[in-house]
Amino acid sequence: MPQQGLAFRQVHLDFHTSPDIDGIGSEFDKAQFQAALKEGHVNSVTLFAKCHHGWSYFDSEKTPRHPNLNFDLLKAQIEACKEIGVRTPIYISAGLDDVKADEHPEWREVTTEGKYGGWSTSPLEAGFKMMCFRTPYLDLLVEQVEEVARAFPDCHGIFLDIIHQWECCCPWCMRWMEERGLDASVEADRQTCARDALEQYYKRLTAACRCENPDMPVFHNSGHVQRGQRQLLDHFSHLELESLPTGGWGYDHFPLSAKHVQTLGIDFLGMTGKFHTTWGEFGGYKHPNALRYECGAMLAYGAKCSIGDQLPPTGKADRSTYRLIGEAFKEVEAKEPWCEGVVSVADIGLLSSRACTGEWHTWIKGEDADYGAVRLLLDAGFLFDVLDLEADFSKYRMLILPDECVISRELEAKLRAYLDEGGKLLFTGSSGLRNTFQIFDCGATIEGWSEMRPDFVLPTKDLRPDWIDSPFVMYGQCQRMRMEDGTSLGAVFDPYFNRTYQHYCSHQHTPAKTQPSGFVCGSAKGGVMHLAHTVFTQYRAVGASALKDYVAAAIRSHLGAPIAEASLPSTGRFTVFHQPKENRWAMHLLYAPTVLRGSQLDIGGGTTDGKGRETEIIEDFVPLRDITVRTSLPVSKAILQPQGIELPVKDGQFIVPEFEGHQIIELS
Repeated sequence: MPQQGLAFRQVHLDFHTSPDIDGIGSEFDKAQFQAALKEGHVNSVTLFAKCHHGWSYFDSEKTPRHPNLNFDLLKAQIEACKEIGVRTPIYISAGLDDVKADEHPEWREVTTEGKYGGWSTSPLEAGFKMMCFRTPYLDLLVEQVEEVARAFPDCHGIFLDIIHQWECCCPWCMRWMEERGLDASVEADRQTCARDALEQYYKRLTAACRCENPDMPVFHNSGHVQRGQRQLLDHFSHLELESLPTGGWGYDHFPLSAKHVQTLGIDFLGMTGKFHTTWGEFGGYKHPNALRYECGAMLAYGAKCSIGDQLPPTGKADRSTYRLIGEAFKEVEAKEPWCEGVVSVADIGLLSSRACTGEWHTWIKGEDADYGAVRLLLDAGFLFDVLDLEADFSKYRMLILPDECVISRELEAKLRAYLDEGGKLLFTGSSGLRNTFQIFDCGATIEGWSEMRPDFVLPTKDLRPDWIDSPFVMYGQCQRMRMEDGTSLGAVFDPYFNRTYQHYCSHQHTPAKTQPSGFVCGSAKGGVMHLAHTVFTQYRAVGASALKDYVAAAIRSHLGAPIAEASLPSTGRFTVFHQPKENRWAMHLLYAPTVLRGSQLDIGGGTTDGKGRETEIIEDFVPLRDITVRTSLPVSKAILQPQGIELPVKDGQFIVPEFEGHQIIELS
């Protein structure tokens, strides 16, 4: 089967089913299943071969079938889908397996404290059990996957889940390190062991998926291929960006991931959920407008769409869920022609601080700077992509290196070449420095981190918010910058003193002194600008409007006129894509107000930790009217799609009279 492009309207159909539930699949009915998928406008559904509990749902010799399932459910589901033209990727749990963990506890990950690692660390704790890929479990997993690949060679891909390998001290990992002269008490050596085990997993499991069909699409779900780890892409046919906004990811997570993947040249989809909270929630339903917005956002960031569902143990599809999904997918179906084969259009390349660290764990240095930078650029309405070190910098008029980017010699050479070709660089915080040595001349000397926190800034008149004339507080760290021959961006004001038990003032911090400190908040010279503070990490932390307006004004002053801009509120979102095949552009406008609901109450029952939590919710669509769009793209025609309504264009400007949720504008 030759590999096809990803389907736009996918459902990821979870089926992690306890052995203590009877009647598994007893109410599965082909016609009812097909009717649900049709009502949901679904054209691809990921079906289960093996779940986290460790059970199979087909006739397997390698994986025990669920004890209360008496027929080949997977085969029946695939046949039902084939009749109505719905694709069927197959899911296999890889990193979690309760059946094998109970049979072979020695195959589980072990922490440095001698406890079991992963999701469930105690015999008295409810939850799935993490397996170590260094143990014989990997051999068994290869056999399980090969069996599926040979049994279903015409399926539309294999989805392998929970691909993590943490620092493990099981007997196999300890022996591996000892044989290679590594010291298990040293963190770096444990990471070497873990990284090697993960590399072996990728090589063997990708080959297992393609043992019968060399074109089999393969995806390894590990919460994303991290920025700066392109070498792993050889094992993927595509990417699926799991990002359930109400499941703990929030609405900032997907844009960061998608804007990076846009630059990798690989097909990808976004994955949200129909749940009010997250995976495993039975009877939880997200408001239809939330799903409509989330699917619109996937399209607006260049992705195909996937919605997570969970099949009830009886195998009967929940029709309320597919009516809900259908509300979103019928709109996606109408918009697909303007979302295929797209290439991002952007002024700015945001060089990921995370990618510059050179490290490999999922949660490490640089994430807060990246998240804060993406959120600020979105809120300020800039067109940008997120880059790793291998990206083509020449596409962008300006590069931003947020807060703590480590500049290697190789990156320095690449940035100098970019600067020599007329590109512009913006550094913040310690980016662009080696200790206090300035790699790029911004027209000021940098003397190291300030000891005063917080401090205050008063940007120059053209950079400060028009509603502030006094120094405003900056909580983030600040480099001491003294002007030389550059252009000052404004003054730093120190507090009278740092808050300690010995001296403090009022409820929080000490106020600013009346006279500036003699240091500046930023400097620009030629193509280089440097802001003294870790502004993006600070925006991630506190989200102050004054901070956003100041940083956005600095970016605009350095960048010049943008390719395109739209008069959206700060919570609106704006992207532009080129469709080379159609010789046109697709502009996306997004807007939906979020509200924070829920609290940290002990509710017991079904949640993972027995507690509620604050969650961003989308429920209402509020129409936006008379949105002015300006662009320097060579266009003479603007058409609202899929409505087919043409808008008057004059000198690259037009007005969108009204939209709600998500609107595409075809430009040609």
